[in-house]
Amino acid sequence: MWGGRFAEGPSAIMREINASIPFDKILWREDIEGSRAHVAMLARQGIVSAEDAGTIDRGLQQIAAEYERDGVPEDWDLEDIHMTVEARLTEIVGPVAGRLHTARSRNDQVATDFRMWVRTANRRAIAGIEAVLAALVARAEEHAGTIMPGFTHLQTAQPVTLGHHLLAYFEMLMRDRSRFADALVRMDECPLGSAALAGTGFDLDRDMTAEALGFAQPTRNSLDAVSDRDFALDYLTAASQCSLHLSRLAEEFIIWASQPFGFVKLPDTLSTGSSIMPQKRNPDAAELVRGHAGRVIGCATSLMITMKGLPLAYSKDMQDDKPPVFEAAGLIDLSLAAMAGMVADSGFDTARMRRAAEAGHATATDLADWLVRQADIPFREAHHITGAAVKLADEQGVALDGLSIDDLKAIDERIDERVFDALSVDASVAARASYGGTAPQRVRQQVAAAKQRLGMED
Repeated sequence: MWGGRFAEGPSAIMREINASIPFDKILWREDIEGSRAHVAMLARQGIVSAEDAGTIDRGLQQIAAEYERDGVPEDWDLEDIHMTVEARLTEIVGPVAGRLHTARSRNDQVATDFRMWVRTANRRAIAGIEAVLAALVARAEEHAGTIMPGFTHLQTAQPVTLGHHLLAYFEMLMRDRSRFADALVRMDECPLGSAALAGTGFDLDRDMTAEALGFAQPTRNSLDAVSDRDFALDYLTAASQCSLHLSRLAEEFIIWASQPFGFVKLPDTLSTGSSIMPQKRNPDAAELVRGHAGRVIGCATSLMITMKGLPLAYSKDMQDDKPPVFEAAGLIDLSLAAMAGMVADSGFDTARMRRAAEAGHATATDLADWLVRQADIPFREAHHITGAAVKLADEQGVALDGLSIDDLKAIDERIDERVFDALSVDASVAARASYGGTAPQRVRQQVAAAKQRLGMED
């Protein structure tokens, strides 16, 4: 390939450190698609004859069929997928294969291949997110009125509905979906035709290749086109944030599935047992989703550090751009699939959730609010009165609504019988009817809105 400049071949060490075929062979479809578009454009522009272009195109289609059937061979002397394809093309069609590389470089070739692969990964992530979103909406609709404790600091705070809780993750993942979608818009430019870094002297039709490869337009600057990896960083950044949200959701399920909580039974298909303890039911899928978040974030950090000090245009460091993206893509796709199944197929113990909500003085804020509304007491004073009521309830071992009216009047004479209408968990969640609140009627409205946002049939 480049031996005309060198008297000796690479050493064994150079051969090993230089070869990228073990990982970039995954780009074979994109590489062949890009080559077919390139040679068709060369023929249209009269740079390569129609006969030669047809021969090359048929050879590329044969290679695609071989790779689909047998996989991509790894010859480290050929370094990468680009030279692997070109070498095989030469075996099939002879010297005419050499015309394929007219007016392009491996620099713009790999930038195009990689961008196409990441574009597909973005679309796959969006589809995976939408599967989780659909599961969250379905379970939120089912449990719009199911009462559970809401937590801050993992301490019982106020009653909420399970539907409201699940829709919180819907909002997170909708933002994730938008980040992947935004990344698709920014990467919708085709580098092919930028050549090594300065463009080419051949009369190319870059709009033709961009359109053939599904891009909105060609890139505007050849230096930027071959050295840009923002599209990969955009993908990794979106994947990192998405993995954080999936990890938080997984952690909820891990906690809820533990015996002290007992809020949920995870599906058998996403749980494992123990080799020594027969009673164990381990939330391994959820734990792995939680663990994968660290690896995805590590992949993003890896590429950021690789790119942070590189001058224009291409440097060999950029060969290391692909492994972190390929790894992160595999992890995020798997995590999304696991969480979609977990949300859809887990069984919720609604009675236990309700008991937990009733046991933690979760309606204390409702008592304070009642004092403000009905007795015209400043909130800070109402907060103090409520604290005294909670202390008394703890001493008696009852919930707030288990205190007698005499107990409450002993704390403050302004409390009357109407207070009991506000102290049940049902009353508490029903009262939270402000827009975005946990009241069942609001949750049902948000479910309907969520279905519209997803384009789901009602």
